[in-house]
Amino acid sequence: MPETVSARIADGVASIPAAQWDACAGADNPFLGHAFLSALETSGSVGPGSGWQALPIVIDDARGVPVAIAPAYAKSHSQGEYVFDHSWADAYEQAGGRYYPKIQVAVPFTPVPGPRLLLRDAALAPALIAGIQALTDNNQLSSAHATFVDPAQLALFEDAGWLIRAGTQFHWHDRGYATFDDFLADLSSRKRKAIRKERERAVEGLTIRHLTGTEITEAHWDAFWAFYQDTGSRKWGRPYLTRPFFSVLGETMGDRIVLMFAERDGRPIAGALNLVGGDALYGRYWGCVEDVPFLHFELCYYQAIDVAIARGLSRVEAGAQGEHKLARGYAPVTTWSAHYIPDPGFRRAIADYLVREREAVAQEQEYLGELAPFRKGG
Repeated sequence: MPETVSARIADGVASIPAAQWDACAGADNPFLGHAFLSALETSGSVGPGSGWQALPIVIDDARGVPVAIAPAYAKSHSQGEYVFDHSWADAYEQAGGRYYPKIQVAVPFTPVPGPRLLLRDAALAPALIAGIQALTDNNQLSSAHATFVDPAQLALFEDAGWLIRAGTQFHWHDRGYATFDDFLADLSSRKRKAIRKERERAVEGLTIRHLTGTEITEAHWDAFWAFYQDTGSRKWGRPYLTRPFFSVLGETMGDRIVLMFAERDGRPIAGALNLVGGDALYGRYWGCVEDVPFLHFELCYYQAIDVAIARGLSRVEAGAQGEHKLARGYAPVTTWSAHYIPDPGFRRAIADYLVREREAVAQEQEYLGELAPFRKGG
């Protein structure tokens, strides 16, 4: 490797050939692939007016082919990140600083852990991190944030002096189950009975359908869009994703989609969108137009477990937060983010805060682990 490595800023993900991007990203995590990230751009979900400007940082080899990429974005707000820094922004601006724009190395609107340094050559990781820092420093920005970082890459950011933040999600793990009943057998009797009752009540009078690939039509996406809009308007004020995004996703990634519908008399009343990874099922979006008790748990958690077992996947990642997942067999796991704060005073304040926060997260996870629904000794 040459002693000096140059990085460039590409004009969006779509400007990089898909094969070249995917050679760096790999195939295990569907959200890091060219198809997903470029769909966000071509559908207008990111770009002008969204507060997300795609600025992929790229290191090329001697032939001009990317060998290292950071999926970076310039952000004018802190929406759609799921690692909350609003209090940091308020404190910095009250002290006379300008927090936005900032740099976000992440998958927009997607709290799924994964690599944030997409590397064909692992030796280039320090140079790629240096490129992120240079983009921040040269433009006198307040900060850069790599969120939901794969634990295997965390030390790379820490070695570069980035501050480390911990969070919690709830994931389901396959312990060698052949059926959903095998999973239930691992739970305490009380929890086992409660889940069976929930599942029975949730599907009463309904039909559950799983769709994938070419089975998914535009009519299905229209129905799901109504579900997504309802959830998005209640949780975020307005949906992050545009309607065209789902059509593009279906066209380019249909074989990695499991779209679940609950139907009443042939009419979809609720749906959940999942993506299939190399060894995980990722639950992403849910919504409904009819309120049915426990249907959210059925579509988002129990049906996801059914799919994971049937496909031989080792885990289900069902999204951010949600302690209610614990009683349904989803265990607390630690998620990680890394933060580059150039201002020395601001960095000290954030570092002190993160020490206390990490301790609180660890204590909370220990407590939550004691509430797990599994049989003692299971």
